Amino acid sequence: MTAETHKKPGLETLRAAISRLEGQTSRKRATLPFGLAEIDRRLPGGGLTLGALHEIAGGGNDALNAAAAARFAAGIAARTQGQVLWIVTVADLFTPALQQVGLPPSRVLFVESGTDRDVLACFEEGLRHPGLGAVVAEVGRLTMTASRRLQLAAESGGGIGLALRRWRRQRDAADFGQPTASTTRWRVSLLPSAPLPVQGVGESRWLLELIRTRSGESADFEVEVRNGQAGLRIAGSPDKTAGAEANHGDLASVLGHRPAPPRTGRRRASA
Repeated sequence: MTAETHKKPGLETLRAAISRLEGQTSRKRATLPFGLAEIDRRLPGGGLTLGALHEIAGGGNDALNAAAAARFAAGIAARTQGQVLWIVTVADLFTPALQQVGLPPSRVLFVESGTDRDVLACFEEGLRHPGLGAVVAEVGRLTMTASRRLQLAAESGGGIGLALRRWRRQRDAADFGQPTASTTRWRVSLLPSAPLPVQGVGESRWLLELIRTRSGESADFEVEVRNGQAGLRIAGSPDKTAGAEANHGDLASVLGHRPAPPRTGRRRASA
């Protein structure tokens, strides 16, 4: 028996075995990188998997953290191609904040639904539509069965599904720890802004927690949201951008690549 027989399997071999156990196909899927090396290298494939379900929640059951989570989701959706379907349970979405991260209202189809059951039904139907780049849905309770249906729908349509977890009561937030079929799970929490040398409001800071990723490890990142430039950078890193143009070889990641068109009327459908 040669020494080669006792050679331990490599990391990629182990990841492939785990993927088979989780029911993933061997076909390599496209990914959506953040453009931040610190984050992308933690994600299998170097980015968020397209044709898959991802979960995002605020770090607390309050409006500020929920708004940060929604803005994070909007930044991801802005970098996809095609229209974005956004399903809400409460009509409190602040569209100028979406536009600030590169997602103009003209790209978004809003659906307002009153119950979790209707939200999940619209979510699944939207994910099966091949013409949508992303589907964002405010989801309270998410069971393993429901998440598997959403994952299969995302695989069928090819777009990215973002389950924006939002709860009406604090005790319901415990559901976020339950197993689901999502490919990644994120939590977004507000941090104090970096002090400025002069009076004024500093750039927003977030704690991004990658709680779960298939075939990968969890990690935490402190990022800054560049006001008016629709971008992220790792907190504490030098800002090497010039104006609104980011140097993609550095730590800056532009979340929206298109100039904002003139504001149009808001479109909404009721489920």
